[in-house]
Amino acid sequence: MASLLTPVKGKLFIDSTRKSTHALDGAYASLLRGHSLDFDDLRAYEYGDQIRDIDWKATARLGSPVVKRSLATRMHTVLFAVDTGLAMTALAHDEKPKKDLALLAVGVLGLLALRHGDDFCLINGDSRGVRRREIGRSEAALEHTLRTIDRAVDAASAPSDRDALLSYIARTIARRMIVVVVTDDAPVTDETERLLRRLRVQHDVLWITLRDAEPVLDSRPGPSSGSGTDPQRARRDVATRWAIPEFLQGDPELAAELHAADAADIAHTEALLRRLEITHTPLAEQDEAVGDLLRMLDARSHVRRG
Repeated sequence: MASLLTPVKGKLFIDSTRKSTHALDGAYASLLRGHSLDFDDLRAYEYGDQIRDIDWKATARLGSPVVKRSLATRMHTVLFAVDTGLAMTALAHDEKPKKDLALLAVGVLGLLALRHGDDFCLINGDSRGVRRREIGRSEAALEHTLRTIDRAVDAASAPSDRDALLSYIARTIARRMIVVVVTDDAPVTDETERLLRRLRVQHDVLWITLRDAEPVLDSRPGPSSGSGTDPQRARRDVATRWAIPEFLQGDPELAAELHAADAADIAHTEALLRRLEITHTPLAEQDEAVGDLLRMLDARSHVRRG
C-alpha cells in the first residue's frame, strides 16, 4: 500500500518553500505555550515567538534578540480527536473526499509536532464507540495513525458523534494536552458547548472544520452529459442515502436558502469558539489546506490565554 504520509510531506514542503523556515517554525512555536522552570537553552528570536520568552540580558550581550527555551516547550502531546463516522465519507467543498482533507490536516500537524520533539496520539470514533491509540513519537507511528483514520472512515457504517469524542476526552484524559478536533461543519449543540467549556479548562483546544460540498449543484453542463447536471455528481446523503431530486439541481432559490442556513450555522460556531478563545480554521480545499493550517497556528500567538 502506498504511503499516506508521503503526499502530506510533499504538500507541506511546497507550502514551506513559499515562506522562510523561520516563519514556519515560529508559527508552530506559537502553538506551544507551555513553560517550566527547567531551563534548556537559548536560541535566536523567530517570528511567532512570545515577547515574554525573550531573555533581555542575553539579548543585550549579543546585540540581537534571543529567547529562552525550557524543557516543557519541547514536551507536549498533541491529541487528534477525529470524527470517523459516516459524515467523513462525504465530499469536501473541493469535490474531493473529506477523508483526504482530514488525513492532510492530521499529517501536517503531526509532522510539525515531530519536528519540534513532541509526541501525539489519536482518538477517533462514531456513534458506536470511541477508540484510542497509544502515543506515537515517530514518522512510522504517524503513518500508522493516518492508516487508522483511513481504514476507520472506509469502514464507517454508523453516524458521526462529535459529542461522544469530546466527552471521552473530558472523562479520560487528565494530563493537559493540545487537543486538535477534526470534524465536519455540522451545527454545534448545547452539549457540544458544555463539553467545550469543560475541555477549555483542562486542555489547549484547536478546532478544524472540514467544509462540505455544495448540496445543490449549479446548472452548468456536466462533463459527461450534453446538458443539465452530470448524473454522476448527483448528491446523496451519506447517512440516509436519500438523493436530492434532479429537478432541484441548479435551483438558485434553493441554493440561496441553503447558503443562508449554512452561513448562520457557521457564524454561530465561530462566535462560540471565539468566545471560548479556541483557535479555529475551516478547511475547504486540499490545495489551500496547508496554508490555512499554518495561519491557524500563527494566530495562536494572538489568543489570550486564561
